Amino acid sequence: MQLFDVYPLFDVAPVRAEGCYLWDASDQQYLDLYGGHAVISIGHAHPHYIKLIRKQIERIGFYSNSVKNPLQAELAEKLGELAAYPDYRLFLCNSGAEAIENALKLASFQTKRKKVLFLERSFHGRTSAAVGITDNPKIQAPVNYIENAARIGFNDISQLEAHLATETYCAVVIEGIQGVGGIHMPSDAFLQAARELCNLTQTVLILDEIQSGYGRTGKFFAHQHAGIKADLITIAKGMANGFPIGGVLIGPQFDSWHGMLGTTFGGNHLACAAAIAVLDVLKSEKYIEETAVAGTYAIEKLRSIPGIKEVRGLGWMIGIELNQPAKAVRLRLLKEHQIFTGSSSQANVLRLLPPLCVTKEQFDNFFDALTLVLSS
Repeated sequence: MQLFDVYPLFDVAPVRAEGCYLWDASDQQYLDLYGGHAVISIGHAHPHYIKLIRKQIERIGFYSNSVKNPLQAELAEKLGELAAYPDYRLFLCNSGAEAIENALKLASFQTKRKKVLFLERSFHGRTSAAVGITDNPKIQAPVNYIENAARIGFNDISQLEAHLATETYCAVVIEGIQGVGGIHMPSDAFLQAARELCNLTQTVLILDEIQSGYGRTGKFFAHQHAGIKADLITIAKGMANGFPIGGVLIGPQFDSWHGMLGTTFGGNHLACAAAIAVLDVLKSEKYIEETAVAGTYAIEKLRSIPGIKEVRGLGWMIGIELNQPAKAVRLRLLKEHQIFTGSSSQANVLRLLPPLCVTKEQFDNFFDALTLVLSS
């Protein structure tokens, strides 16, 4: 049997990692400024992370959600405190797409409606309903097409108001910052209008913080820069530093009943230990506060490089729009300078999503490499 060919692969096979670095079997070192799609939040092989996972696997790694798991309660309490959502409740699953699916289900149960509003360039996942509200028809099979989904322009308040005024939508789904779409930030005015309009029309406001959450923008969630609260918040990527986990933060207005949601593997003992370790490190090592300062430094410095059209983002979620396709630039950064960066659905955009422990010196090495590549 061979692997189903769905990924274009770089000719690199990392065998170990630490902090912001990866090494292949030949002991070649690579600087990781992509974090595996923003998954590596506290750095590869963090000692506290390893300690908690090792300790947990020696006790119990998994049992079903038909028994009590005190680690789930600990995770929920610590997450609520650090994220400033202490009165919300947590549903645990295994991935970002699952988080979106369950958030949509909650919104539909709550409102008794079935239409969903989403934004142009959005990416919410590859499963049934999630891909149905992802702005990429190429990855939507006929079975994924949702007649009840509608797309509006990015930051278009008038379109948002017109659709929600019909009072037929169960939810509007917005990424805290669009990731795959090329690092585009919803304006504070748009998010504030969305909050107000959802209140007026009894529509559920879902903030997709799967990529933009967990301190990546200098606040725990990107939408918190606009001073609003969401009804439902989906999380996943940076949540457990590479261990598969996802979740939905659920507002106090939502009712629950047994069997409403469910999962086999979600919230298992090992996943919770990994997620707790991440929260411990984010709190003790002040990564979120440092990210706000470091990201501002990086964005301002990148704007000085010739050949860059625009730099967008907050914290360590940065999109670099070039005057040329980014593919060849990424390849040269990897082959000539051993630096991993990311792409987006916009061909000219290079994405930076490094572990939050990235240093000024490591960024400066990338800055020098990118300057050299673009100048040649």
